[in-house]
Amino acid sequence: MKILLIKDVKTLGKAGEVKEVKDGYGQNFLIAKGFAKHATTEILAKHKEDERLAAEELEKEIASLKELATKLDKAEVIITKKIGKNGHLFGSITKDEVALALQEQHNIEIDKKHITDKVSIKTVGEHDLDLKLGHGIHATLHVDVQGE
Repeated sequence: MKILLIKDVKTLGKAGEVKEVKDGYGQNFLIAKGFAKHATTEILAKHKEDERLAAEELEKEIASLKELATKLDKAEVIITKKIGKNGHLFGSITKDEVALALQEQHNIEIDKKHITDKVSIKTVGEHDLDLKLGHGIHATLHVDVQGE
């Protein structure tokens, strides 16, 4: 019996592979538990179409992330905070504040989890933050911290 694996099966193979198994194992275990489907021509054709659509979706997502990365590389965010007598900020600039300022100033919405720098900004001046957007795409955001 030929089956199309829907989920990874440790001893058999990965999802998307077509395997030849014994009838009882395929029917009573793999298909019954939802690990596989009987590999008919219709199911194989639908699976290929689903893979093609998923690949197109991934290409569109990567293209939009690259476009976002170029916008972020050109963008500069200005954040104004109170400073003390020694020239240091009261508190520090957080990822939330950077994401909010980017939204307000450039209308670009990013999740604060994309900001990978763990160093909190505690001084006035210019800082470059690394943004990890996903799929191996990185961008650099220029942040200018000004005191009031």
